[in-house]
Amino acid sequence: MKSILSWALLAVFACCGNGKETPPPGTAPKPFKLAVTDDFTLPNGLKVTLAPYGVVPKVSVRAYVDAGRLREAAGKTWLASLTAQFLKEGTKNRSAEQIAQQAADMGGSLQLTAGDESVIAGGAVLSENGSQFVALLADVLEEASLPQSELARLKADLIRQLNVTRSQPKALARERFFQTMFPDQPYGRLYPSKEALSGYTLEDVRSFFDTNYAASRTHLYVVGKFESNIKDAIKQAFTRWKSGTAAPLPPAKPVSQYSLEQIERPGAAQSTIYAGLPVAGPKSPDYITLDVMDSLLGSAFMSRITSNIREAKGYSYSPSSILGEAGHQSYWVETADVTTAVTGPSLREIFGEVNRLRKEAPSEQELQGIRNYLSGVFVLKNTISPDAIITQLHWVDSQELDRSFLSGYVQKVNAVGPQDIQRVAEAYINPAKMTVVVVGDKSKISDQLKAFETAP
Repeated sequence: MKSILSWALLAVFACCGNGKETPPPGTAPKPFKLAVTDDFTLPNGLKVTLAPYGVVPKVSVRAYVDAGRLREAAGKTWLASLTAQFLKEGTKNRSAEQIAQQAADMGGSLQLTAGDESVIAGGAVLSENGSQFVALLADVLEEASLPQSELARLKADLIRQLNVTRSQPKALARERFFQTMFPDQPYGRLYPSKEALSGYTLEDVRSFFDTNYAASRTHLYVVGKFESNIKDAIKQAFTRWKSGTAAPLPPAKPVSQYSLEQIERPGAAQSTIYAGLPVAGPKSPDYITLDVMDSLLGSAFMSRITSNIREAKGYSYSPSSILGEAGHQSYWVETADVTTAVTGPSLREIFGEVNRLRKEAPSEQELQGIRNYLSGVFVLKNTISPDAIITQLHWVDSQELDRSFLSGYVQKVNAVGPQDIQRVAEAYINPAKMTVVVVGDKSKISDQLKAFETAP
């Protein structure tokens, strides 16, 4: 749930915290007011959410189609990305050039991104063109032509992207982390082989498109200053789209068992560490407490692990933890790029900070800083733009949460106490059950990691 805005606020907190004078206490956090929405469903199953927002004459239109990588069969990783890229290549009514030009004439562009659960299709345009953009988006989703002539080029683009990705140690660590935590599951398949990607056919693309692109698998969000006739425009554009068949996400069956894996990267000046495990999901009453704990332990700039291995010891420039989701399953993971010579000591300090929090509750003063930070970030990131609002609305919808989760988040964060933090750390963040992956120069790090070959 955290965004790049976190770093901006954290820098402010860090600056204030290191000054000679103590800043005056802040005012009580303001509650977050959820945007008023108009929600309806078309007869074909398309879900629609409208939310008026702001005074700038722009509107964001985003369709979340349940056609992400979790829908890929084994051996077909990145087929979702390939299919999504095809949608820009023309429809039965418009050429690729016409799609791009018409979107530009409306003051925006058509964007398509394939994620884990969804393909996000849409863009932001001038308010006066909202209805036209809805019609353009519907044409792209419903009538994609999927031309054979573009297959080789699009695959070549993805192969270049794959080559770049696999050259990055964080990508290698992330891939092995998810492969280990979600063995033989879609959640653990992040990247294809070059050979597999090269072998995808247009029939593969058409089959994936026909199976997954449908009204009942789509939620359309429209947020901003939109025209009064936008609802009629949506109905006219999308009513004829095939209904298709909605399907639940594949079940996530994570491994919660200690393991240490090393990936060779000869001559590396740094080692990349991933250490984490499954935790309670967003529907759990412990989830918000875990979110607060995550910030205190590793994700905030002034967090304990960051203060330890970055500020105090200089082992790492940018360590961070994440409370993320894989489908409806959550996980916690600490990541860090550390100097090769201190790979073992860095891992020891990470486990040490985890165990310290499991044994001893934080002070009220330390926790109050984290609560203030999370409250401020949450309100800011949910009011900064129409797309920020769409992101949060879709997150609660996709996690099958009531939207009161958003309006009640700040109050619940500020109700978390020190003993609550210790309780969830002890219950969920156990180093003896973590998946640990280290990418680096084995000739220099293997001896350092011998002490971690068995569970700490």
